[in-house]
Amino acid sequence: MGGEARQFEEAEMTGGDQVAAMLAAEGVDTVFGIIDGSYFGLYSSLGRHGIRLITPRHEATAVHMAGAYARLTRRVGVCLASNGPGVANALGGVAVEQGEGNRVLLITSWRRSGIVGPDRGGTYQYFDQPTVIAAMAKSSEAVTNRDRLAEAMARAFRSCWAGRPGVVHVTIAEDVVNGPAAVGAEREPARARRQPPIATDLATVRAAAEMLLAAASPMIHAGTGLVHAGAFAGLARVAELLDAPVTTSWGGRDSIDERSLNSIPMYDIDLVNRVRNDSDCVLALGARFGETDWWGKPPYWRTAAEQKLIQVDLDELALGRNRPADIAVVADIATFLPSLAEMLTELLCDPMSDEATASRAARLAAYGEAQRAHRAVLDDALSIDTMPLHSSRVAPLCQEVFDDNAVLVIDGGNTAIWTNLYHQVRQPGTMLSTFKFGMLGAGVGQALGAKAADPTRAVYCIIGDGAMGFHSHEIETAVRCGLQVVFVVICDRQWGMVKVNQEFAIDPDRTLLEGGLTPEENINTDLGETRFDLLAEAMGAHGERVATVDELHAALIRSRDCGRCAVIHVDVDRQAHKFAPNLASFKDMHAEPGGS
Repeated sequence: MGGEARQFEEAEMTGGDQVAAMLAAEGVDTVFGIIDGSYFGLYSSLGRHGIRLITPRHEATAVHMAGAYARLTRRVGVCLASNGPGVANALGGVAVEQGEGNRVLLITSWRRSGIVGPDRGGTYQYFDQPTVIAAMAKSSEAVTNRDRLAEAMARAFRSCWAGRPGVVHVTIAEDVVNGPAAVGAEREPARARRQPPIATDLATVRAAAEMLLAAASPMIHAGTGLVHAGAFAGLARVAELLDAPVTTSWGGRDSIDERSLNSIPMYDIDLVNRVRNDSDCVLALGARFGETDWWGKPPYWRTAAEQKLIQVDLDELALGRNRPADIAVVADIATFLPSLAEMLTELLCDPMSDEATASRAARLAAYGEAQRAHRAVLDDALSIDTMPLHSSRVAPLCQEVFDDNAVLVIDGGNTAIWTNLYHQVRQPGTMLSTFKFGMLGAGVGQALGAKAADPTRAVYCIIGDGAMGFHSHEIETAVRCGLQVVFVVICDRQWGMVKVNQEFAIDPDRTLLEGGLTPEENINTDLGETRFDLLAEAMGAHGERVATVDELHAALIRSRDCGRCAVIHVDVDRQAHKFAPNLASFKDMHAEPGGS
């Protein structure tokens, strides 16, 4: 056919082709998944609709790729998994991306309609996929009738865009996805779901602005919802108008340039707690006050009686759930913040008193001084020049080599702590991790999905050797698909976070005095060495092994410029890596705070 798109008569359209047409109508240009005959009618149709298919080596990776793609593009990330074992493999990805709140549509195949729902017993490659995933995802349904396929897909897209993002699942019987379609039932997005973002009435915006201006010490707390909305400029503008400090949830950390006077970086935990206790009014944007925000409770926050809350979220069910809200706003943050900024500007025509203005400015200045003092203590480690190198040196070296708009993916236990402490967000929307689920290995797929989302931006992943071991085979995916990601693998040959906690549990005194226990006393915490640089080369990637600061700096430059996926095996000081700063605060997070 000379490369031209094949034109189908209506009678020739398969169910899969119908699904592909609806994906294209939604603006989907990329799908992640492993091919399988059970949905040949779908994946073989993608190209005809201008949709590329990127195929990883494991279905969980496909889900992580879709999650990262969705977060960076603010569109729907679409992935596939085939019935039975393919869907079973995807379940880990479903749990993570639902937990992280990423907008993912998972389309799976199911056995033919005559033998599923209910199962006859003994069906090959079968389990109750829609029911299992329904317990893990935002929504999940099965299609066993071709006349209901377009309807189900339209419903899935409505679920994708309604409220808090998460995983939406549709499983389609083999005979429906591969058989002839019931044509003419497709619905364009504008006729199937709400399109304009949810705006807020001016009276509510005014009430919020007046409450913030009347407060003596207002603050802003930004969550993952703000990142999904891409409302970075609006956040910065409102913070400046209010002279308000900005804290973030873990997932919302890259909401603001951390060099800003308004930013209170999450790694300065004592200062974050101080700010939250100083404030008498909080503007919470896309934040649920979950466990990593201490449920919004004292002693980490001021009591609800002493601190007013304006909570803005797409998900009405999140409002006032974990902390009482004085003004609860259902709105798209990207539309709310410009309206709030306009209202604040209008009201500030009647300026605050010189005393109030000076007080807010002095408060920010005091926070800045405290932040610099804390940073100086942390940065003492940057003078350590050992071989193997000290873990604190890795993130700053990466920032010297990569542009500020490069996407950083963080994966691992102690590796994640070291990286979060020593990386500085300089451009919003540049960080990925599993802040809510802590899933080791997910960063590999996230990095590949990030590169697929925007090939013009550099993507690098700082990952522990334990985490890299979960999905190291995806290096081949990166090479095959031309995804130029740099993996910086921190190698200490141990489950470091588990090991140090285990040692404190077994013998805390010796752990403090001697830095740990003998290998014979530890329980399965040590790993054998994997030469990730050689593994990378075996798969066609660029590989290097380094153990000093100078070696790492040079290797980063070569890897950035090599034109293909690169893996740097970084040997670090095992003992120092084990004792990541602020590990005690991470443990405290799991203890229920008191108060109300």
